[in-house]
Amino acid sequence: MEINSSQDPIELFQEWLKTASKTEPNDPEAMALATVGKDGQPSVRMVLLKGVDQKGFLFYTNMESRKGRELAENPRAALCFHWKSQVRQVRVEGEVEMAPAPLVDAYFKSRHLLSRLGAWASQQSQPLGSRSELEARVQEYEQKFSGQDIPRPAHWAGYHVVPEKIEFWQQGEGRLHDRFLFTREGKGWSLCRLNP
Repeated sequence: MEINSSQDPIELFQEWLKTASKTEPNDPEAMALATVGKDGQPSVRMVLLKGVDQKGFLFYTNMESRKGRELAENPRAALCFHWKSQVRQVRVEGEVEMAPAPLVDAYFKSRHLLSRLGAWASQQSQPLGSRSELEARVQEYEQKFSGQDIPRPAHWAGYHVVPEKIEFWQQGEGRLHDRFLFTREGKGWSLCRLNP
């Protein structure tokens, strides 16, 4: 595999994602999101990519969740996409910025009804006594918003991971993998090949 410095890493990522969307059986936009809080303890979980452009990699979450709290304390993150069917992965590192409210509002409105109710009902990452407790809160908000549009909760937001580094990895025979690292330099990118 060859990648050259004239390629735009965001466009290359979009090409790889498009290819993966044809072969991955479930959620080609799934990504591992790693954050670190003020205690220095890293944590990682799977989330869904909801958009990518020159601004960065977009996802949504509850700001009161563990990841939301950690991003407030340390607005940096790492992402990893792994497409097993393509034997490829892409790693991203960068600062995290809040997405603009109109974009978040529009996406929230497009979500399934139960997902919108769940955003209100779930005290994400907090202890939960029982499943029935959560279901009761969902019913409570279903009654509260009956017959009207469900507004976006103030604690529900979007985040852009603004990439500083993007690494493309392709499995090679005998573990002689191809690795290419793009690093942000001003408004452009530098590129180097890494040892496997």
